[in-house]
Amino acid sequence: MIEPDAPDTDVRPERLSACCGLPGRARPRAYATSVTIDLHTHSSASDGTQAPAELVAEAAAAGLSMIALTDHDTTAGWEEAGEAAVREGVALVRGIEISTSRGHRSLHLLGYLPNTDDPRLAIELARARDSRVTRMDRMVGRMAADGIPVTIEEVRAQVAPGATLGRPHIADALVAKGVVGTRDEAFATMLHDGSPYYVGHYAPDPVAAITLVRGAGGVPVLAHPFAVRGAEVTDELVAELAAAGLAGLEARHRDHSLEDTERALRLAGRHGLIVTGSSDYHGTGKLNRLGEHTTEPREWSRIVEQSHGVKVIGEGGSVRKVRR
Repeated sequence: MIEPDAPDTDVRPERLSACCGLPGRARPRAYATSVTIDLHTHSSASDGTQAPAELVAEAAAAGLSMIALTDHDTTAGWEEAGEAAVREGVALVRGIEISTSRGHRSLHLLGYLPNTDDPRLAIELARARDSRVTRMDRMVGRMAADGIPVTIEEVRAQVAPGATLGRPHIADALVAKGVVGTRDEAFATMLHDGSPYYVGHYAPDPVAAITLVRGAGGVPVLAHPFAVRGAEVTDELVAELAAAGLAGLEARHRDHSLEDTERALRLAGRHGLIVTGSSDYHGTGKLNRLGEHTTEPREWSRIVEQSHGVKVIGEGGSVRKVRR
């Protein structure tokens, strides 16, 4: 854990307030050891199981100081989460998780604090969401043709209004029908990338996505780069992305082994990249727990230094109007 008075990791409220560009105030709850920052969570606006406000409330109950809401290809949960952050005294980092693809590699890019009024980013996110809709129709059709009792209507019943469709919603429909017991079982048996029912969806090249996030004033960080998602992410690819404007690597993640984490740390040092740690929390949709991996305040301050999009909401429990 980071000690509050340790050199270079000063986590007093005024220090964190300064890094976030917000006025310093005491937090409404006392934390025994350190500021805790979780920069990767999902709500029911994509494939999480909790509404954005419920997610923020749980983060407060867990003693987190700051969370990032990073739903897949959508910012639909930002407003609700922002209002909850003000109520709960938790700082909210508005973000997105963009699905990208290079050859047969599936790469996820976290974009922190982008301005979604940027038309190029908005168009790209809409295109990805639209592609996910047609993908679901095709996947469910393949499953039904093979005798698996699931319909697109049952899948849509698992999706919150306006949320981004994804494979987890098929998994939830299968759980509801009793076909499988959990989301994890659904992915292991029927929804993995090598499944005969798998259908891809539109995803931009990671360099293009990095350019879009940077152009919108955001800060791009590669999510769980060495988790098993298609072909291996090579050192050469990380170097290419760093040269294109990648800001950081999510090194500490449940899906990384110790060796994966050490490799990410070495690559971050080599290319001058920010190092983050995050839970990738999805509510009951995954075993991941809020705050199981966190980001050090000094690394967070490096993200803020590079951003010129939207601002952090509600740092230190200060009551501030949500700015879009």
